Amino acid sequence: MALIRRARLADAPAIGKVNVESWRATYPGLVPDSYLLAMSEQTSSERWRERLATPGDDGGIYVALERQLGLVGYASCGPQRTGIEGYGGEVHTLYLLDIAQGRGLGRRLMSAVAGHLLARGVEGMVAWVLRDNPSRWFYERLGGQRLGEQTICLGLTLLPEVAYGWRDLTELARLPINPPLE
Repeated sequence: MALIRRARLADAPAIGKVNVESWRATYPGLVPDSYLLAMSEQTSSERWRERLATPGDDGGIYVALERQLGLVGYASCGPQRTGIEGYGGEVHTLYLLDIAQGRGLGRRLMSAVAGHLLARGVEGMVAWVLRDNPSRWFYERLGGQRLGEQTICLGLTLLPEVAYGWRDLTELARLPINPPLE
């Protein structure tokens, strides 16, 4: 059974590791190999350490922990960064190791970030996903409505992203984050 909880400063190294491993497992053929190979667990961990240590940061960072495997995924949220009207919040990141996928942890992390945003008075959120990412259907299964596209630049490559949105986070936030122990 996995536990979802707020991230702690001590989680930064494991979050950095999940970040790099999940990108390298998910994005070959979508993101330039040179970009994936240049990713560093140490750099990613330092970035997460800084973010977790920032006082007053109203963004939420949640982790998924497995008893045997440790930290296997994370999600973060905060204010929306692209100006889509009617959606004040954004899922900034959501990554799981391959071994943790397909067991409901992504759904539980989405519920945690939706609850975090609702608790701060934010009623809607968006998630930007690489258009060709095979996992993007996850957001549609959770009720996300396709809102639009934009192009981002990674390295020297332009990549299309798709925005999914939830105007009302109430139902998403009601999904169980940590099911009762049996």
